[in-house]
Parts: sequence; C-alpha cells; structure tokens
Amino acid sequence: MYANALARRYAAVPWWHLLLEGITAVIVGILLVSFPRQTTIVLIQLLGIYWFVTGILALVSLFIDRSLWGWKLFSGILGILAGVVVVRHPLWSAFLVPFTIVIILGVQAIIQGIIELIQAFQGGGWGAALLGVINIILGIFLLSEPVIATAVFPVVLGIVAIVLGVIAIFGSFRARAQEERLSPMQPTMPTA
Repeated sequence: MYANALARRYAAVPWWHLLLEGITAVIVGILLVSFPRQTTIVLIQLLGIYWFVTGILALVSLFIDRSLWGWKLFSGILGILAGVVVVRHPLWSAFLVPFTIVIILGVQAIIQGIIELIQAFQGGGWGAALLGVINIILGIFLLSEPVIATAVFPVVLGIVAIVLGVIAIFGSFRARAQEERLSPMQPTMPTA
C-alpha cells in the first residue's frame, strides 16, 4: 500500500522536484544530527514565521471568500498569535513545540496500539498484536519521560529525514529513468 502511494507521488511530481526535496531533507537531517539544538531553534523560527504568514493569509481570505468565516477567523488569529510567540521566544519555543509534539505522539501511539490490539483479537493475527504492544510501550515511554524524548526528538527526526531524503533521491532517479522511457522519441534533425 505504501509503495503504491509512493509510486503515485513519483508520477505526480517532476523528478527534479523529488531530487531537491531529497537533498534538502538530507541536509536538514545532517544538521539535526550534528547540531540538534541550533538547528531546532532555526526550524522552530521558520515554523513561527510560517504560522504568522498563514494566519495573515487566512484573515485576508475572509475578504475574498466568506465561506467558513468563523474557522478562517479563528485559524488566522491563532496562526498570528502562535507565530508571534514562537518568533519572540525562540529558546522557549524550541523546547515547547517539540515537547508538545512528543506528547501528541505518545497519546497517538497508545491509541494506535489499542486499536491494533483490538484488531488482533478480531482476527488480525499476532503481527497486529505485536505492533499494538510496541505502540503502547512507545506511547507510555513518551508520556512518562517527555523531557528525555524531547531532547532526543531532533536527532531521531534528523535520522528519519536523512533516510527519507536518500529514498527521495533514489526515487527521483527512478522517476527520471521512467520519464525518459515513457517520453516519445525526439525527432533528430539531419546533419549537413
């Protein structure tokens, strides 16, 4: 299933775009592994600027399209406030944002683990039960030791970024080769 989604992604995006994404992911991953604290601060600052800009755009969109105006107003104000807080307090935000992500991932892991255990008891097999137990243990660890998990989070994210970046780079070469195979032959001009 994941391979099909990845193949559709390769088909929908030009090969050079995947190559740039892969190179960027590898560079960010190396920076997160090598300089986790400094890189996290920079990435959180960029996230704050992104939230601020998207908040402004959500408010501006109210003048263009009034549908869902309550949601647009709420998300615009929340985006602007979150952006300002993150940009004005970079060190505090560099801890709080990953900490919040760790808590969310811990809760999500426990819920996913419970769902997988239920599926295992409904005939999903021992593989689903094993994944359920692993997810529950991971969720309990994340929630019981959130500070340690937050400290390790940038390095783990860096390793994941490197792996996914390398996959994207190889995928871009596959997409390019497939694109070249599928493209019609270019007529050649006779030489004089």
